[in-house]
Amino acid sequence: MPTILADSFTASLAKLANDEQKQAQLTAFTLMTEPDRPGLQFHRIDKSKDPNFWSVRVSRDIRIIVHKTGSSLMLAYVNHHDDAYAWAERRRIETHPATGAIQIVEVRERVEEIPSPSAPALTEMTFEAPPPVAASMIFERLGADQILSIGVPEDWIADVRKATEESFFALAGHLPQEAAEALLEYATTGILPPPAPPVANPLAHPDTMRRLRVLEGVEELQAALDAPFEKWAVFLHPLQRQVVERDYSGPVRVAGSAGTGKTVVALHRVMRILRSDAEARVLLTTFSDPLAESLERKLAILAGGRQDIADRVTVASFRRIAEELYALTTGRKAHVADRETVRKLVEMAAADAGVTDFSPRFLLSEWENVVDAWHIESADAYADVPRMGRKNRLGQKQRETLWQVFSRVREGLRQRAQFTPAALFQHVTATYGGRKEKPFSHIVVDEAQDLGVAELRFLAAIAPAAPEALFFAGDIGQRIFQQPFSWLGLGIDVRGRSFTLKVNYRTSQQIRQMADRLVPRMIRDVDGLEDDRRDTVSVFDGIEPEVVIADDEVAEREAGAAFIRSALDNGIAPREIAIFVRSPEQLPRARAVAEAAGLSFRTATTRRQDEESALVGIMHLAKGLEFRAVAIVACDEGVLPLAARVADVADEFELDEVIATERQLLYVAATRARDRLFVSSVKPGSEFLEDLIRISD
Repeated sequence: MPTILADSFTASLAKLANDEQKQAQLTAFTLMTEPDRPGLQFHRIDKSKDPNFWSVRVSRDIRIIVHKTGSSLMLAYVNHHDDAYAWAERRRIETHPATGAIQIVEVRERVEEIPSPSAPALTEMTFEAPPPVAASMIFERLGADQILSIGVPEDWIADVRKATEESFFALAGHLPQEAAEALLEYATTGILPPPAPPVANPLAHPDTMRRLRVLEGVEELQAALDAPFEKWAVFLHPLQRQVVERDYSGPVRVAGSAGTGKTVVALHRVMRILRSDAEARVLLTTFSDPLAESLERKLAILAGGRQDIADRVTVASFRRIAEELYALTTGRKAHVADRETVRKLVEMAAADAGVTDFSPRFLLSEWENVVDAWHIESADAYADVPRMGRKNRLGQKQRETLWQVFSRVREGLRQRAQFTPAALFQHVTATYGGRKEKPFSHIVVDEAQDLGVAELRFLAAIAPAAPEALFFAGDIGQRIFQQPFSWLGLGIDVRGRSFTLKVNYRTSQQIRQMADRLVPRMIRDVDGLEDDRRDTVSVFDGIEPEVVIADDEVAEREAGAAFIRSALDNGIAPREIAIFVRSPEQLPRARAVAEAAGLSFRTATTRRQDEESALVGIMHLAKGLEFRAVAIVACDEGVLPLAARVADVADEFELDEVIATERQLLYVAATRARDRLFVSSVKPGSEFLEDLIRISD
């Protein structure tokens, strides 16, 4: 008898206490391996409209709800006795008459009322309320057959036709996900999306596969339940599945705003490669070691404990894999200079060369963004480099003067036997560029927006000349480390193979709308490829974020503590809460908020999430993480954007880039929040807060 895992089971399991989760897992394993075991206590849910719902005893108070037919057993839900029974009594599982997808449907007659959306949270900023507008029914022009065609259950069609903008999100929470998404797309664009093509097997329907997974063995069940992360990491959206499973004729780029599942797509792409090619050797890489560790843990879940798959994938940061390949090919360890060492070398070189017409800030910037990034090794090469985006024009004599500085910096690094990170990448690039044999058959890159020139050249050099060797996932709007440059100029052409994901699963509509004010709705890269974020939608509603500009740090601390206490009172666990600040200097203010709220916390130097306490850390550590409640504090003037970064710029182009990346850093931190977001400062506050609190058009 096949076992089917529903996303409603994994979501409900994650909400139980640790000991309750372990007990439920043991029972689930027994159900899968010995479904007829005499000790299992099945009880039919008599009040359910679906006769196939049964409860299975886990402990004195915990029950698993299963959907049991002659051919399969579905793990549908788990909770305390009364809540588990109530869930089953309000639902049925059926194949939709129009789409053919298997749905977990709320029984309309068992839903007493559709609640109104939550009231907006109060903030320190107030605005004149707009005049009231008569509510209009946004789907009244759609016929019943049209509404049915997108997956709306028959008993919910009348509610859909009466829905207004104010009531839609409350209604959407009761509908199957594909139906809610299609209606939301129609509400925002006026176009009803076509349904997925029919399939012979309902379990193979794309909309079924987003919520149900047929398990191949007990190891797969154990991996899925031991470390549940975002439930959509296991249950793919049909559009995500299309990107994962397609064959391509060249490098691929997947874009999309925060929360749209780019990392999930990258992980599933790795699994697709490994399962379809027994000889594949895959590198899954990203910009930092902590994020690589997080990817490795998530990949292990998808691999379902299969060691034969795990042995053929390497997960490492850009720099870590470059260091390993350097050691492999030379037998030596690479010694990499830190930025402060390079800064001092630049200043010493300028003094030795008698160059005083250029500021130290400009010299360091020119070294990092032009000479070192593009691996310029001679005065002639420096004379010809285009210096893309640099506002300070340089004549031939100026470049000759500057080269006296940069040649000394190179010599200083050689004497110390040290690489810059860019030079390390270049060394490995030169080693593998001419080799036919490559260390990997496929390379999948997460957070690709933070690739620099040297890193991209490096990845291209260690990848084979095969159409599907390179797969990139990233969001230009989350770029916080690198200046923009042309991928096409380096031979990486993703034109015609660039896709933008537009369904946000992680962040509520209210939080997404506020955070999106920090970044342009249309983002164009250097090569002219557009990331159109205007039609991005969130699939669930929430409460309004809070923005507080306090009179002093005491008032800010009290407001932040009240936000944290409210989250705790509403059942949000400490491990589901994070407090972020811009820099280590502001960490005491974050800790003060946590202490005032009585919140157990840990201060992060790494990004491991296996502890039960809340996370307190800097915004740069927020990438790739998710929390139900996030507080971002100390967003003061001079802190965001960081005054030290602004003071370090060399020209107008760099100033624009600093402001953009600081803005994007706040965007990254804000979009870690799923349900609740709090942003605060002391007066007058960061200039970015003006964008967060303005009323959208």
